[in-house]
Amino acid sequence: MSEIMESPEQIAIENEIRGQVKEYLDYFNGSLPDSMELEFEGFYRRGFFVSKKRYAVIEDGTIIAKGLELVRRDWAPVAKKTQEDILMAILKEGNVKKAEKIIKNVLREIKKGNVDKKDLIIHTQITKKLDDYKQIGPHVIVARQLEAHGKQVSKGTIVQYIVSKGKGSISDRAVAYEYSDGVEYDKDYYINNQILPAVSRMMEPLGYTKERLLELAEGERQQSLDAFF
Repeated sequence: MSEIMESPEQIAIENEIRGQVKEYLDYFNGSLPDSMELEFEGFYRRGFFVSKKRYAVIEDGTIIAKGLELVRRDWAPVAKKTQEDILMAILKEGNVKKAEKIIKNVLREIKKGNVDKKDLIIHTQITKKLDDYKQIGPHVIVARQLEAHGKQVSKGTIVQYIVSKGKGSISDRAVAYEYSDGVEYDKDYYINNQILPAVSRMMEPLGYTKERLLELAEGERQQSLDAFF
């Protein structure tokens, strides 16, 4: 499945639905008190729905999303931008192959170490005093790094960090972005914990497993697999 085409029949159905919606609104609003009115919010040709509170639709060329990674602070820009780009490819253009190429290019750039560190920053807000945290997550470690450099950290402070290459937990390898010069980022972390979760949510319903998505960046491996289909 490479491209979703809209046939004349689909367009005719869309126009018929719009007409039915208008008739329904006119009828229903006629029975409501003057202070109440049911409004038509929008007609979306395509949408992606995970649940009632997690979805993405496209309106006038703009992605409207709720609950997905691209609108959350605690995901790296590279993951959010990739998710937004593939949603645009699928929802606006109906082009699944383009979404596939976007993922392939991002995975390859991460593997090559070519992604700018500012696109790898994870933002997390400090919600209480550092001494009150029972579980020491990466944001707490980074906050203490900042304090060690003389910076004030309090409830409400948003810390920025990247995950460096090395051994140990994510918390052990979290480095404040301000002091990340010369630090090599963890390629596997950003692929497996940022990119794949963000894109799999969109691509798995289209038949793309995480394994297949990883194979996209392998070139020859993917080509040999395609020969069987």
